[in-house]
Amino acid sequence: MAEGLFSSLTLRDVEMKNRIGVSPMCQYSSEDGFANDWHFVHLGAFATGGAALVITEATAVVPEGRISPADLGIWKDEHVPALRRITDFIHAHGALAGTQLAHAGRKASTRVPWEGDGAVPVEEGGWENVMAPSAIPFADHYPRPVELDAAGILRVVDGFRDAARRALDAGFDVVEVHAAHGYLLHQFLSPLSNARTDAYGGSFENRVRLTREVVAAVRQVWPERLPVLVRISASDWAQGGWDVHDSVRLAPLLREDGADLIDCSSGGLIPNVKYEVGPGYQVGFAERVRREGGVPTAAVGLITQAEQADEIIRAGRADVVLLARELLRNPRWPLLAAHGLGAKAAWPNPYQRARPR
Repeated sequence: MAEGLFSSLTLRDVEMKNRIGVSPMCQYSSEDGFANDWHFVHLGAFATGGAALVITEATAVVPEGRISPADLGIWKDEHVPALRRITDFIHAHGALAGTQLAHAGRKASTRVPWEGDGAVPVEEGGWENVMAPSAIPFADHYPRPVELDAAGILRVVDGFRDAARRALDAGFDVVEVHAAHGYLLHQFLSPLSNARTDAYGGSFENRVRLTREVVAAVRQVWPERLPVLVRISASDWAQGGWDVHDSVRLAPLLREDGADLIDCSSGGLIPNVKYEVGPGYQVGFAERVRREGGVPTAAVGLITQAEQADEIIRAGRADVVLLARELLRNPRWPLLAAHGLGAKAAWPNPYQRARPR
């Protein structure tokens, strides 16, 4: 049986000290895309808590690619210094810093969760001309998108490439391309949201084209020594949509384009989809993509117990586990998990008195 949760993992020239990463979690706490003290404390806590990889929330590569007006951004050079402050702190506490590069597509210009649902009007800070592969809104109360033309597609690719350059300047060790949860790249992947008849629609090869171009563009400017991750929704959970067979087929193509690990989530493309949710309910996707696609994977979704996470790694179901809500409840979950599993983990000196004996 393979080594467990507290074994190291090397991706390219980067070593994770354990197999625990912080999944991207939107905080809706930015102004004009800038990171601030909230992001510093939020992300820094995970580094002091023992996670090996701390990934920012979905970080917009162009201003119109934000999910909400309060999203983090990396579309201009002025965003870099505040992000660098965060990565410096993460590194000082022994963790790797990652950022998720994102474009929300038709799910952009929407309200923060605690203020309701649906579109934000221009007069309240929203924006016009939300973009998508096709003029199909996410839901009736969401903006009706404008179909991206050739120039718009080029702007998307350039936006991801330029954002990756800034991520390097900001000190990140890892970039993750967001192609999941119903955002722009996922919208191109799925026939439920992509009704195009050009080179970016129709066949599987055409629908995956933009995601592949984005990954290749990121890899052009991202150093060979550093890894690129891609988050996908492995299934739309809907008839006629993107499914795990498509994900298995996509994985080795993304590896050809320069991706090193596929982060396997699911859903988010269309509203009101019914599926069963339970502990580790998405782990099977990571397992299949890893086994059948031949690419390292990360597992996500209601992973809350140390023994559960350890079993995923030992059984070869995934190479990394990414936690979200459980780390919000307890940022020091990795340190306590190490104690429970009898593994070694270094507590920060100021917290030594709290270390279990």
